[in-house]
Amino acid sequence: MIELGVTPTLIQPVVLCGGSGTRLWPLSREHHPKPLHALNGARTLLQETLARAAGVDGSMQPLVICNEAHRFLVAEQAAAIGARPKAIVLEPAGRGTAPALTLAAVHAVTADDPVLLVMPSDHAMARGEAFVRAAQRGAALAHRGYLVAFGVPPSSPEQGYGYIRVGGAMSEPEANFIEAFVEKPDAARAREYLESRDYLWNAGIFAVRASVWIDAIGSLRRDILAACERAYRQGRRDGAFVRVDAAAFESCPADSIDYAVMERIIASPAPPEAVVVRLDAQWTDVGAWDALWQIGEKDSRGNVVHGDVHLADTANALVVAQHRLVACVGLEDVVVVETPDAVMVARKDRAQAVGPLVSALKAQGRAETLSHRKVHRPWGTYDSIESGERFQVKRIVVEPGAALSLQMHYHRAEHWIVVRGTARVTRGEESFLLTENESTYIPPGTRHRLENPGKLPLELIEVQSGSYLGEDDIVRFEDAYGR
Repeated sequence: MIELGVTPTLIQPVVLCGGSGTRLWPLSREHHPKPLHALNGARTLLQETLARAAGVDGSMQPLVICNEAHRFLVAEQAAAIGARPKAIVLEPAGRGTAPALTLAAVHAVTADDPVLLVMPSDHAMARGEAFVRAAQRGAALAHRGYLVAFGVPPSSPEQGYGYIRVGGAMSEPEANFIEAFVEKPDAARAREYLESRDYLWNAGIFAVRASVWIDAIGSLRRDILAACERAYRQGRRDGAFVRVDAAAFESCPADSIDYAVMERIIASPAPPEAVVVRLDAQWTDVGAWDALWQIGEKDSRGNVVHGDVHLADTANALVVAQHRLVACVGLEDVVVVETPDAVMVARKDRAQAVGPLVSALKAQGRAETLSHRKVHRPWGTYDSIESGERFQVKRIVVEPGAALSLQMHYHRAEHWIVVRGTARVTRGEESFLLTENESTYIPPGTRHRLENPGKLPLELIEVQSGSYLGEDDIVRFEDAYGR
């Protein structure tokens, strides 16, 4: 039996920022997934997760695991709330939570072998102090060698969550051994689980010492450990980012923490043992639009609204307006989500079915499944205002001190009109400044760069014209962002 009672000195928060969140389309897109959106307040889900991590152990900077394509957004959102990650480990491709945790463990074990507190960044919790207490209790168990899952007391017969069957009680309060992990049940079985009081929702949050995880994944899924060790060893540090070797990591099998280790540990008589700590923090996995309605602030008729919304004779609805006025008349139990380039309307009890809809749209090649009209870049943003045959109009915002790459296009010309701020333009061998209401022309095949030398954002309108206007018609010669 593992000895208990010693409080760990090192808790390393590990924030997992992956997944595409297709059930929250059209807000969540492949290139801008749900953890990077503010769904129920001013801060994004990622920022809320980073804030919770600081509440558990403010002395330890978080370790963030994210897709390489999202690296600049993740770094920008962390900096916006004063979070300074120890490292942002970049995955070239999604392989599930087990490889992500393995990368974190390989990174952390060479230092002080801390307890890794693994936190997905797509959760909401109303009671932060309860999470801190549960996390510290779980970390104390993990410090002594247990594999710790966190389970939420169910408040309804939820079919969208996995469950944990609780076993014998431990001497630690609110902690039990785990008898089994249970897949998402049907409606009848979910009611049985709720009534029995023997089951908890599986929150997908874990605590485990780095060396314990490496031993466990090495004995149960040696292929995952070998691929992650090779990818990390052959990777390199790039400022705040850790770039693992793409070929090595893409060869790693995809699997979850539950399937790869936790379920197998329960079936094994050998240590380490799997335990569950109760997490009573009003936790919600913001996986679909109905979940956002549940946690939202409701009016007298049960409606949750975000943005410019007008309701008449409407009840129990979720209405999100990002770009224009949305008016609803005579509706009940619906979800309406408006973005600049797509509108989704669904019955609230069918909100889980948005995922298959997005898959069908993606199979048709619809760009709306990948990116928003407004696209974030490390230097700022661009918004595709209008497009047609042989032309495209964009609103470009360049942050102070930022610069686009030195680049060239083969198939298009560009016209730039400055509407706010000052631009430094490189065009061929020339370099000159443009101020408000001034413009310039970039012919095809000409090297050029746009910079903001000022202290305020630079805003301009770009008109592209030519035979091909795709984003892949770009040759970069110099780029400060390593693209």
